[in-house]
Amino acid sequence: MNTKTLIPRNARLAGRGTSLDPANRFEKASRDSFDDGWETLAEDAPPPPTILIRDATRSILSRNISPDIGFDRGLNPYRGCEHGCIYCYARPTHAYLGFSAGLDFETKLIFKPEAAALLERELSRKSYVPSPIVVGSNTDPYQPVERQLKLTRAVLEVLDRFNHPVSIITKSAGVLRDTDILQRMAARHLARVHISITTLDPRLARAMEPRAASPTRRLDAVAGLTAAGIPVGVLAAPMIPGLNDAELERILEAAARAGARSAHAILLRLPHELGALFEDWLNRTMPDRAAHILSLIRQTRDGALNDAKFGSRFKGTGPYASLLTARFRRAAAQLGLSDAPSPLDCTAFARPHQRSGPAAQLSLF
Repeated sequence: MNTKTLIPRNARLAGRGTSLDPANRFEKASRDSFDDGWETLAEDAPPPPTILIRDATRSILSRNISPDIGFDRGLNPYRGCEHGCIYCYARPTHAYLGFSAGLDFETKLIFKPEAAALLERELSRKSYVPSPIVVGSNTDPYQPVERQLKLTRAVLEVLDRFNHPVSIITKSAGVLRDTDILQRMAARHLARVHISITTLDPRLARAMEPRAASPTRRLDAVAGLTAAGIPVGVLAAPMIPGLNDAELERILEAAARAGARSAHAILLRLPHELGALFEDWLNRTMPDRAAHILSLIRQTRDGALNDAKFGSRFKGTGPYASLLTARFRRAAAQLGLSDAPSPLDCTAFARPHQRSGPAAQLSLF
């Protein structure tokens, strides 16, 4: 049974996306808070601290078989994400660790201190066949804790030494700290970055993504990476019907001005516990619009809040979703934004000792 300290259901926690900790869907028992009449639940709960938990995993690459995704392997130095984005599709994955998709996801962060060493071991296998690795395929590799732990940077150093292609997904301007490595790799067609921009409205961004970089800082990141010769794409994601989808064209235009070369738009996904979390957030933050937004979401998901089927889960179905797709295609074409990211070179891959000649081979013995 979950024995954590209970937070009042309607509490507003500064800097957190949600105050809810829904029951882990794999557990039989759960606990919830309620007012027993003695006013034992404070209206303003103390902000919960961020807790770092060491991951003892012995593997580092995750494999993907989804036909909706254009890559077959990902790497995530962190599990859970302190950005606290209320819409994050990765929240339900925290249940596999015995935690909740709610507050646990943004306060109990699993970090992989051996990420770089495990990656080097994997790339050194004779059977390994190179293909672009997506860093941040599940949770952000540049969330705040990366400033101290530098696990993503260590991973990039390994990929740089092995001439291995990498694609990064982030909504953080922290990626600029690794411009030196990414610039070297991009010059060899080994690196590209995708910056997620959900809104240009700083107030909406702070409500949806409480600890993520501001929209302005993300556009600065696009410009900074572009100036360094690093290919950048923008992810207008997620598009939430009735909430931020009216900004689609403005997001793409701002990203193109900053130097983005490619673009993608992804419809909001609400798998498992995420539907209830998002609905609670809507009712708390914009009660006058919540019912309308939820209705529009259901119109794109055949009456449900989520659709997990391959082929439609990223784009949705119905007239509203079709119109959103048409708007994206038209805006991207007008702005010269490609739907294909910059190509990466897999032919340059080589293990360091193989590039260094016989002397390096002798040094192993």
